Order: sequence, then C-alpha cells, then structure tokens
Amino acid sequence: MAFQPAYQRLYQTGELFARIDGAQAMLRECRVCPRECGVDRTAGALGKCKVGTAPMVSAYHVHTGEEPPLVGIFGSGTIFFTGCNLACVYCQNYETSHYRAGHVVSTEELAAMMVALQNRGCHNVNLVTPTHQVPQILAALPSAVERGLMVPLVYNCGGYESLESLRLLDGVVDIYMPDLKYADAEVGRELSGVRDYPQRARAAVTEMHRQVGDLIVDRRGIAQRGLIVRHLVLPGGLAGTRFVARFLAQEVSRQTYFNLMDQYRPCFRAFDHPLLCRRPTEHEFAAAVRTVHRAGLSRVERIPA
Repeated sequence: MAFQPAYQRLYQTGELFARIDGAQAMLRECRVCPRECGVDRTAGALGKCKVGTAPMVSAYHVHTGEEPPLVGIFGSGTIFFTGCNLACVYCQNYETSHYRAGHVVSTEELAAMMVALQNRGCHNVNLVTPTHQVPQILAALPSAVERGLMVPLVYNCGGYESLESLRLLDGVVDIYMPDLKYADAEVGRELSGVRDYPQRARAAVTEMHRQVGDLIVDRRGIAQRGLIVRHLVLPGGLAGTRFVARFLAQEVSRQTYFNLMDQYRPCFRAFDHPLLCRRPTEHEFAAAVRTVHRAGLSRVERIPA
C-alpha cells in the first residue's frame, strides 16, 4: 500500500482548516509554546521568540547530515525557521535562533519551499525549530498539498513544546524529532532560560509517541512515521543522560529510536560557563553510551561529530 502522509487525510476531510483556525487563535494571546507570553502577535506584539504572524525562514536546502532514516538516498529537505523559544547559551545556530538572521516569507512562499524540496528528491520535509511558528506552518499546508506535496513532515524541535499546539498537529506531523536536552530543571534554567524544561519535554515526548508511535521505516530503511529522539551529550554530565534514557525506556518505549549525539562543541556564550567551555571527553561519552544501553533502549544511533 502506497504511503499517504497524515496531513493529506486532514486536508481531504476539511479538518486541516479547523486546525489552522485553532492555531491562529493561539496567536492572539500567545500560548503557542510553554512560555505563554500572552502577547497579541496578530496586532504586532512580539514575545520571547520575536516572531510575528508571518513565517520567518533563514534557509532551506537538501540536508545529508541528519539521521540515516531521514537522509535515505536523496537527503532530507530542511527548512530552518528563524528564532527559537529557547535561549541555549551554547547554541550552534545562534545567528538564526538568537539574532534572528532570516527573512519574512508568505505562506505561499513557505508552501513553495516544501514542494521544491520534494521535487529535488528529498524523502521528507524537515521543519527545523518550528515550535514558535506552528500556526504559520499549518497555514501554509493547504497550498503545499494543492501543489502536490506528498512526503512526510518532520517536526524537528528543541523539546520545549505546548501540549495544546501538539494536539493541533495530531494527524498533521508524520515524524516527530524532539531533543531531550536535560533531566534537571535547574540545568534547563541555567543553560536554556526556561524553568520547567524536563517536565515540559517529557510530557511532549509522551504525547508525540501517542500520536505516531515507534519509528517505522520502509524496505529501504527510510523513515515513514514515528518518533526519533535526540540527546546531546554535554560535558560534566550536565544533560543527565542516565535519567533521560531511563524515562524513554520505562515511560515511552524501549523501541524508541534514540540518537545519542557526540556533537557538542563550545559556541556562542558557552565559553563563559566553567563546564561548557570544553567538549565531552571520550570517557564521558563512553559512559553515556553504557548508561543508555543499560536503560534498555535497543534502537540507539550514534552520529559522531
């Protein structure tokens, strides 16, 4: 049976338009993400993300450095959204997330980007840092469908998500790919500027798994639907890898596709932090690998720096 992305069914039934209306309403007293800034973005007010009602994009292109099930043969079609709802002091994309390098586009232009990536052979459309622009993404989808979009949508996020927004995406997103950055709330406050990261991220990942389940790939190994979780190993054990892995194995699924990343390097304001100013040692990363396997996760990917 041929694959049909989730959003096409919602478009055919008209439910997608109801989701768009619901998301637009969230912009009036903004609660699109857990920060719940409460500003009226439709009237020009800006919250923490500093993005209004129009889509803002920094770049879009074919990406071959993502997880193998996303890259497949011809690559993942990434759209990098401007801004972020987190404030990570070590962000490697700080020009885009903190300084908002990018430009405003129309929903029609965003739809055209999605279809252009598909037409270049990409196996999916990979929405990078989409959390604060969920209403804009939803608004672009009908035009994208009408232009022929038919590949899976990947929601590639930092993990700090609103359950209300995620429920609007139920039946829209095919593949969720959140970070699970920290197990300790104080670390999340210090490094990413939010006080409740573990609580919010665990609830979000649980909801994502409820919607799409464990990762399903086709006979070529290319992702069709499901959950991929990323976890960046930080120096000094700051990420709480043992607790993150235990949460996934015990409360989500032992079959969770888990990318344990050895890609941390000091960037942006990391040099001001006594632990973040260096890469993890080989011993620290090896210990993280052992703790993940001991937790019982069986689908562990390691993509080295």
